[in-house]
Amino acid sequence: MTPTNDTARTSRTRIDDEPLGVLAAAYGRRLKDRGYALGTRCQHLSCLDHFQRWAANTSPTLDVTTCLALVDRFVTEHLPRCHCRGRVQRHSPQVRAALRQLPPVLEALGSGSSSPTLDALERELEDFDAYMRDQRGLSANTRTQRRNIVTGLLRRSLDRRGQLRRIDADLLRSFIGTLLERWSPASAHVMAGALRAYLRYRAQQGDDVAALLPVIASPACWRLAGLPETIASDEVERVLGSFGPPLPSRLRGAAVAQCVARLGLRSAEVVGLELEDFDWRAGTVRLRRSKSRRVDVLPLPATVGAAIAAYLSDERPACASRRVFVRHVAPVEVALQPSLVGRVIRDAYRRCGLPYTRVHIFRHSLAARVLDGGGTLKEVADVLRHRSLDTTQIYAKLDERRLSAVTMPWPGRAS
Repeated sequence: MTPTNDTARTSRTRIDDEPLGVLAAAYGRRLKDRGYALGTRCQHLSCLDHFQRWAANTSPTLDVTTCLALVDRFVTEHLPRCHCRGRVQRHSPQVRAALRQLPPVLEALGSGSSSPTLDALERELEDFDAYMRDQRGLSANTRTQRRNIVTGLLRRSLDRRGQLRRIDADLLRSFIGTLLERWSPASAHVMAGALRAYLRYRAQQGDDVAALLPVIASPACWRLAGLPETIASDEVERVLGSFGPPLPSRLRGAAVAQCVARLGLRSAEVVGLELEDFDWRAGTVRLRRSKSRRVDVLPLPATVGAAIAAYLSDERPACASRRVFVRHVAPVEVALQPSLVGRVIRDAYRRCGLPYTRVHIFRHSLAARVLDGGGTLKEVADVLRHRSLDTTQIYAKLDERRLSAVTMPWPGRAS
């Protein structure tokens, strides 16, 4: 419910005049500095108050090192059976979003000691990420993908004090079994690679992981066995034309869809675009955050440029970020995640009544259009920016014109 002017004035006085205590005052200032609306700040402060009252009866101290473990217990154990008096927020995603801002506030106030400011889970993930970056040379997108998978495993290993327990075969087998129930063989193959990478990291730290490696069995997944899924040209146009009013953030969605469909960009490449990457006079766009970790310069189609220009001039909020696509709610400075692209495209599919779910289908379709126009696999590799022609081989199955020239009659077929 939107607060009335009197309510808003009272809330602003409570927040800005700091009658809620040192922690709440610092918390409110952080939200205000990061651009949160007044109503959202009031809701988040209510969540903080609820958490503080519960924590006062649960833990003798509240500092940076214990905060995240307490928040997890508060959300998973207390909220489902909460009977606290008064109007309190019990919607767990809302509460998590509010309390996610608490550790930086505690750190700024010096509530923690001189010990590390990250909890055990975050420290382990940061160290694993550094290992993947510095010793394995993995791209940011691959590291994020593997880190997300390993996060699920480590959360299962947390004890009640928020400390990581040693991973054993039973825990690993249970985690893999849960994922295999809903993941495809290709996704399960990615999961197996992430878990093996984590075990190699633990082996480097001195752990004996020899008994755990056999638990991670990759399902059969032949790289060139499938046929790339494509979307028809008229369906592409329907998707691109589905971003009309009164759709929220429609100009951002339209520009994102244009980048995916016309340029064949990956999700991480879309959210990684910066204002300096566009040469409007030359009509080009530079890709610096690509999977191949090289700089590519692409021609900028007029439709893509027009969609991005409309977003920049009419919808993008004013902020210091140099990213082209930014958040439309506070904190706007925080970089968007590649998952935003998937959400935008899936919503467009749903509005058009199309049965698709994946973003990558646009890259497959772009390759098919190049081949239909008489292009070669080398030209497909150039358009999709593949480092090796081996990656492009799968699109040979889409070249019906050339395949028909080499087909042979089925044995025994009547001529």
